[in-house]
Amino acid sequence: MTKQATILTVDDESTNLQLLRQVLQDHYRLLFAKDGARAIELAANELPDLILLDVMMPGMTGYDVCRALKANPLTAPIPVIFVTALTDSADEVDGFEAGAVDFISKPISPAVVKARVKLHLSLVRMDELRASRLAIVQRLGLAAEYKDNETGLHVIRMSHYARLIAQGCGMDDDEVDDLFVAAPMHDIGKIGIPDHILQKPARLTAEEWQVMQTHPNIGAHIIGRHDSGLLAVAHDVALAHHEKWDGSGYPNKLAGEDIPLAGRIVAVADVFDALTSVRPYKPAWKLEDACAWLRDQRGSHFEPRLVDLFLDQLPEVTQIMEKWAER
Repeated sequence: MTKQATILTVDDESTNLQLLRQVLQDHYRLLFAKDGARAIELAANELPDLILLDVMMPGMTGYDVCRALKANPLTAPIPVIFVTALTDSADEVDGFEAGAVDFISKPISPAVVKARVKLHLSLVRMDELRASRLAIVQRLGLAAEYKDNETGLHVIRMSHYARLIAQGCGMDDDEVDDLFVAAPMHDIGKIGIPDHILQKPARLTAEEWQVMQTHPNIGAHIIGRHDSGLLAVAHDVALAHHEKWDGSGYPNKLAGEDIPLAGRIVAVADVFDALTSVRPYKPAWKLEDACAWLRDQRGSHFEPRLVDLFLDQLPEVTQIMEKWAER
């Protein structure tokens, strides 16, 4: 059974509250407040899904209430719609600056109130679904870490490195965010690799290496194919992060721009962090040695442009290394 959304309605006039009750009571759980202080208290205690807020009230105005709600991390995510007789554009600017998402004019139209409420509640649900999907992806990445001999700090560092490169490439904010979240999924396929191979402290035999090279296909199969969005990026990252610019990588020996951009970016970020981290089979490389190796691999292992973009941001890279260093 779907839980009813809760709406807090705030107005100093009882008749206005009664009218909103008549319009909304059949579809939503309603809370009522006649002043700003009570509205702030109810919002913090009940965490409604939406707030309908009058502007002109004695004591605290609606703008004051909205600013107070947005200043509290607990209530800041709750969308606020002003319900007001004010019609000047300057009033709307003040409202949006205070943190409101919309305005409904008085005297209210029941159809308009219902439509605006439905719209903004659907946006809230979309945000919740996006957050849930993000959490699932992150949990899957964590599952892979329990199988591997790498630490969770590895995927944090390499995700930040990947974001630096993506920003340098000119990706838009949504693309950068998707890659940042998808990057920890690059080795999810290692879940399917036997422990005696995955955790072997010595060099793998030729037969073991063949098994290890199946992990990109396993990871892509786990994530599945998607037309767009975060999981589509995660699929590309899992499948392509061991491909090489010159076509000598695995599993599909793709070359150049046939390799998805997300995979090419994560290849640089992942290898750099592997070089500069302690592993059971090697000590950590010095920063200058790892950078020299990246330069040497321009045009063979890595896309030259991406190496240059990464090395151009060494101050930011060293900050990430220091912030997320192994202790």
